Amino acid sequence: MKTSTSPIVLLGAMDGEIEEIRNALNSREEIIIGGWLRAYRGTLEGRPVVLAKSGVGKAMCAMSTQAIFDHIAREEIPSNAAPRKPGALIFTGLAGSLNPELHIGDTLIAADCIQHDLDATALGIKRGTVPYSSHRFLESDPDLLAAAEGYRPESGRVHRGRVLTGDQFIARRNDPQYAYLREELEGDGVEMEGAAAALCAKVNSVPFLLARTISDEADGKAEVKFREFLIRASQNSLKLLTHIFSRL
Repeated sequence: MKTSTSPIVLLGAMDGEIEEIRNALNSREEIIIGGWLRAYRGTLEGRPVVLAKSGVGKAMCAMSTQAIFDHIAREEIPSNAAPRKPGALIFTGLAGSLNPELHIGDTLIAADCIQHDLDATALGIKRGTVPYSSHRFLESDPDLLAAAEGYRPESGRVHRGRVLTGDQFIARRNDPQYAYLREELEGDGVEMEGAAAALCAKVNSVPFLLARTISDEADGKAEVKFREFLIRASQNSLKLLTHIFSRL
């Protein structure tokens, strides 16, 4: 990833997932994008950022991501200049574990991600492929990925793997109907926004990274653990971002 003076976009799905990051911003300013999206402009580790809650699910995430990209493109542009792009997009928050080696409190850094519920297999198209396009497995930016892999959290381990995104909260990973998540797609974690943000980044040529703190093991006990780890995940995300920014 090339260094850039354009802001890095930081996203999480819910208020609790971005709270610690918001509190850490220097020169924080609240802005409203498109008349509906509340975001925060500031600096983190000396780098300009735009932070926002994307909302839950793929549609809300895609709308929020593109709205921020478009807002940055319109900012302070001389009439003869090309529109600006974000320096990068980093999405953090919670995920459920699909991999038995991933445990609560671990950090999953996505080498790539995919929409697991995008199914046009009846047309002979592989699961997760956006029909009639080349978009399937969406890879993280190699420089951001390398920086993130060097992170050492206070608790838990860092894993590099594959994140699966879908508009479902997977509560029982061992249910036969979800066997494809591991057997076909080889997923390590599951959540509801990452691949939507990644696809927006891909089509806009913006470097992307997805990282998740494991909050539950998709074992039917998600509600208690999900609430318990919301603050912890936000703190872990902040420390991860600080680590990444120090190495860019």
